[in-house]
Amino acid sequence: MKPSEMWQLVHVGRPAPPYGVRALARCYSIEDLARLARRRLPAGALGYLDGGGEDEWTLRRNRGAFAELEILPRVLADVSTVDTTASVLGATLPVPIVLAPVGAPRLFHHEGELAAARAARGAGIPYGISTLSTQPLEAVAAATDGPLWFQLYAWGDRGLSKELVQRAHAAGYRALLVTVDSTVRSHRERELRHGIVLPTPNLTPRTVLDGARHPRWAWRFLTSSALGFPNLSMSGPISHTRLSDMFDGSLTWEDLRWIREVWPGPVVLKGVLRAGDAKRAADEGVAGVVVSNHGGRELDHSAATVDVLPEVVDAVGDRIEVFVDSGIRRGTDILAALALGARAVLVGRAYLYGLAAAGEPGVRYAIDILSEELRVAMALSGVATIADVGRDLVRRIRP
Repeated sequence: MKPSEMWQLVHVGRPAPPYGVRALARCYSIEDLARLARRRLPAGALGYLDGGGEDEWTLRRNRGAFAELEILPRVLADVSTVDTTASVLGATLPVPIVLAPVGAPRLFHHEGELAAARAARGAGIPYGISTLSTQPLEAVAAATDGPLWFQLYAWGDRGLSKELVQRAHAAGYRALLVTVDSTVRSHRERELRHGIVLPTPNLTPRTVLDGARHPRWAWRFLTSSALGFPNLSMSGPISHTRLSDMFDGSLTWEDLRWIREVWPGPVVLKGVLRAGDAKRAADEGVAGVVVSNHGGRELDHSAATVDVLPEVVDAVGDRIEVFVDSGIRRGTDILAALALGARAVLVGRAYLYGLAAAGEPGVRYAIDILSEELRVAMALSGVATIADVGRDLVRRIRP
């Protein structure tokens, strides 16, 4: 080949910036977004985003469990067209991904839930907001006409829980996620070391200095409205002590029956790790369960979700829909979860890295990365539709 011909094959210049954001141009994976987010966030916000419970064993195990799965591709299958659409709670989604509810996302970007909701709407997928959202649930609903799910912490104050459920229904939320793995406050040492005590982070000389090292984040944080939990403010000021008191450990199956009476739409239990609990949830008439350990943020040494997912799926059969979260960073992770029986996956940290990196465009780009990785993984595995994904597609490599 002549030098002039070789030169034509050389691409000189920067990659085209996704959604017009130059910083995203060299981000090709969720981990690339995470590296960019870690450069932009002070240690306190990063401790909340990256951290887990106690020794963070479950946090690490969530990723390790996916690493122990391998894919067995089918060959000579026509994958010239790959269809990633999936049916989730009666709706057809372009990809089996839901943005999971996470509390206090304005720690990572000043728009928080508003940016995430708009990005989810652009991708055509549901967005779940937390009881502990930093934007009012009505404001999030007003910012998007996309599908919204509301996540409920059923407090000791059942009146407040009822009020939240009714507000979410009135605002047009389509599904209710009832979190059942966080009935008491967990011990998150990484957050404590960095002064993250919600709802009001501790301002110490160390945290102030660290914020000064991240002037863009600090400017947005200081010039935006004070961080708080507006969904709860109607019941009075929310202090750290009062927030801890609200997680009183009193939630029971009887409360689930009451919640189902109050909420007219589909109810999904989030935080199920036992097959027996999933079967009882189906008996109680819920629409689905999320196999979840809260991203490794609650009980340390709890099971990795992908390890117990097949047991839960087998226990409920086709009676209810089974979702899974915790540790998903790649399209191959999503493919493995679908092969093990999940209807769809919920992603949390994956899109929050995009939020911290570039706001709404970063969230949309995180969704795009996972969606394209899933499409390619399906094609390379010899499956053209979600319905073609079966348990024979994966196996565990550990004994």
